[in-house]
Amino acid sequence: MRAVFGLVLLVGMGLAGFAVYMVKGYFDSQSVALERERQRSASAIVTVDVYAPNRVLTYGDVLTPEDVKIIQYAREYLPEGTFQTEEQLFSAGPEIPRVVTLPMQINEPILMSKVTEPGASRGLTALVDPGMRAFPISGRVASGFGALRPNDRIDIYWTGRLRNGREVTNLLKSGLEIIAVTGDDARGNAQNVVVQVTPEEVALLTQADNSGSLTLSLVGSGDVSTAEAITVDTSAITGEEDVVVEQAPEPEPEAQVCYRTERRGTERVQIETACTDY
Repeated sequence: MRAVFGLVLLVGMGLAGFAVYMVKGYFDSQSVALERERQRSASAIVTVDVYAPNRVLTYGDVLTPEDVKIIQYAREYLPEGTFQTEEQLFSAGPEIPRVVTLPMQINEPILMSKVTEPGASRGLTALVDPGMRAFPISGRVASGFGALRPNDRIDIYWTGRLRNGREVTNLLKSGLEIIAVTGDDARGNAQNVVVQVTPEEVALLTQADNSGSLTLSLVGSGDVSTAEAITVDTSAITGEEDVVVEQAPEPEPEAQVCYRTERRGTERVQIETACTDY
C-alpha cells in the first residue's frame, strides 16, 4: 500500500512539474511575442490624412470638392503646406474654389504653393509676383527633349545680324522660370511659353523678338548656376579667322611753298620765300 501511495505521489509530482514547465514556456513565448509586437509598433510608420487630387490637374483647372480625396501620408515625410481638412482646403466654402497654378498627379498631396487663394482669377495675374511682368515668348526649342512645362527654367538665345552684317547668336537671358505654357509641341518645334520678367527685360525681349529669332534651351533640374555672356558667329563653327585689312597710311601733306613777285625792268620774277599766315 505504501508502495502504491509512493508511486502515485511521484507521478503527481512529475505531472505538476511538467505543468509548471508548460506554463512557464507559454508565458515565455507570450512575453517574446509581446515584446516583438511592442517593437513593431514602435517602428511602424505613423500616417496622417491629407487631401490629394483624384484626377490629373494642370494649370488653370478649377479645384472643387469633386476633384479631391483623402489619402494616407507618412507624417514624418509630410511636405510643408498640405491640407488636412476640408475647412483648410476650401476655407471660403465649397462654392468658392481654388485655381491650380502648377500641374499635379493623382494621389499627389495638394500644396499651398500649387493652388491660388479661394476665389482667385484663373488668369496669369495669379502667378505673377508684385513688380514683375508676364511675357509670352515664341521660340524654337533647342533639342527634342519634349514639351516644356510650368516651373521649368530656360535660357533664351537670340540670333540676328549686327550693323556690319555679321550674323551672331547671343545668350540673351539665363535661368528664366516658365509660369505657363500656351503651346505644346514635343517634336522640338516652336512653343509658346510665358515667363516672369522685369519691365526692363520686357523691353529687351521685345526688341530681340522683332530683330531676330529666339531659341529656348532647357536648364537642368536643380541647376541654379547662371550662364555667363556668350556670343558665337560662324567662325566658331568653320574655324575661319577674321581677316583684318590694314589701311594704307595717308600720305604726308607736301610742304607749302610760297613765292613773291618782283619786277626787274620789264620782267616779273617769282622768288621763293617763307610762307606767312595772314
